Amino acid sequence: EFFAQSEYVHLTRGEQMKKLLFVVTSHGELGDTGRKTGYWVSEVTHPWEVLTDAGYEIDFVSPKGGKSPTDGNDPQDVSNKRFFADKAAKNKIENSMSPSQVNASQYCGIFYAGGHGAMWDLPENIEITKICSAIYESGGVVGAVCHGPAGLVNVRLSNGHYLIEGKHINSFTNEEETQRGLASIVPFLLQSKLEERGAAFEKSDPWQVHVVSNDRIITGQNPMSAKAVGMALLQRLKTIR
Repeated sequence: EFFAQSEYVHLTRGEQMKKLLFVVTSHGELGDTGRKTGYWVSEVTHPWEVLTDAGYEIDFVSPKGGKSPTDGNDPQDVSNKRFFADKAAKNKIENSMSPSQVNASQYCGIFYAGGHGAMWDLPENIEITKICSAIYESGGVVGAVCHGPAGLVNVRLSNGHYLIEGKHINSFTNEEETQRGLASIVPFLLQSKLEERGAAFEKSDPWQVHVVSNDRIITGQNPMSAKAVGMALLQRLKTIR
């Protein structure tokens, strides 16, 4: 049931060339700790800034649609300030589409923002995994950063294989999760799950910028990598024109 729908596959390149779909979590509870979580704000705003400045229009989708919970919002971050001062961007993310409202044929790429919330609701959202596989199989680009690759662990292609099988991928590492004290809180360890799915996992030391680009899939290790992921996405998007 994860397979791309046929109506998504035959896309008109001109229609989809300058639109990107950003995925954010709808989940706001950090397990049973009583602590709040959501999408990590700079993991949206940093790539958004790079891609918006390059002329791309960005839409937002979340599993439940509407306004998603946030985490890690540094009000002094220049990109964060710019994003929330942009009325169109703020309106789109606070009124994100539900998956059923998305027409995958409009997009040349999909990007998954992180934040711990992504670990709970993105892996099991079948509708978004179908959207992702459709965009990829039509020649589009897939990106994710930090915990965002949680959204990729169950994406299958029309041949039945996992999207990430045999691909060079990175994400928030087991070591970083342990240092945050959340290895026993998250529903699974993301690095381990990606490896289980057949990914060739790459990593740097904790909290270093690390971006991996492989076969139209761009992944970044942690929040520090968010802008670099945006830049790598931009470079890859330029090659599919």
